[in-house]
Amino acid sequence: MANLNYNHLRYFWAVAHDGNLTRTAERLNLSQSALSVQIRKLEERLGHALFERRGRQLQLTEAGRIALDHADAIFATGEELLGTLRQTGATRKALRIGALATLSRNFQIDFLRPVLGRADVEVILRSGSPAELLAALEALNVDAVLINRPAARDAVTPFISYRLAEQRVSLVGTPARAAQGSTLAQLLASQPVILPTPESGVRAGFDALADRMGVRPQIAAEADDMAMMRLLAREGIGLAVLPRIVVKDELESGMLVEIDRLPGISETFYAVTIERRFPNPLLRELIRLQEGRAGTLEPSE
Repeated sequence: MANLNYNHLRYFWAVAHDGNLTRTAERLNLSQSALSVQIRKLEERLGHALFERRGRQLQLTEAGRIALDHADAIFATGEELLGTLRQTGATRKALRIGALATLSRNFQIDFLRPVLGRADVEVILRSGSPAELLAALEALNVDAVLINRPAARDAVTPFISYRLAEQRVSLVGTPARAAQGSTLAQLLASQPVILPTPESGVRAGFDALADRMGVRPQIAAEADDMAMMRLLAREGIGLAVLPRIVVKDELESGMLVEIDRLPGISETFYAVTIERRFPNPLLRELIRLQEGRAGTLEPSE
């Protein structure tokens, strides 16, 4: 039996991602007929049609979608191999980290601090939504994703979620606002609050706490970005529901004060990776260090 021709597979892969034979032929500097011949040979080798034409667009058949999944994995592995071997013996190593756009910047810096400033390390950061970041991880464009919930793992997406730290959530505000109540229930009943948006786990915990206390808080603002919540708290518009790590600089300077811990509410931080043949040793080092000091950022009482 003849082996699979990977040149044919690469031509198919390019057309499948472009969805247009003419555009792909121009990009690869080939004639359309030559490109069609290459794809037809692959179809003959696999025994299935890979495309069907709908108007001017090429649509993948079921067999084509299966072939594309395998082609994505094959060529991503090739890029991983080249990237890994190019770095062998290099004087400067790259660490590519994706982080949830709303994740605490202070936590990100604390996680990366052991490699920041090292002459032999280049840190590449990108932010985005969970879907965008996990897609980048699957495509091997980042080494890990920093996020606040574990990623679902199955046979198709073999994600590995490392629990790095758990931060107790507090009620924080300006000193002037802190002086306007004596108990947590009184503060929540009398002071406007700055809350995460309803889809947040922290928000769900806060809503349940307020309900148990029989309090209906006045919401001054909702934000899905911890950095924005920190700025709103600094403006003094209300009391913010945040982990201490988010406002540690303001707490140290006295600009904000921790008024009370919110019982039973915490924010957990994870590093999500994917099974790889050549994992980045820098990432393994950072995860090991962070797991070793888990909880030291804010000891549990």
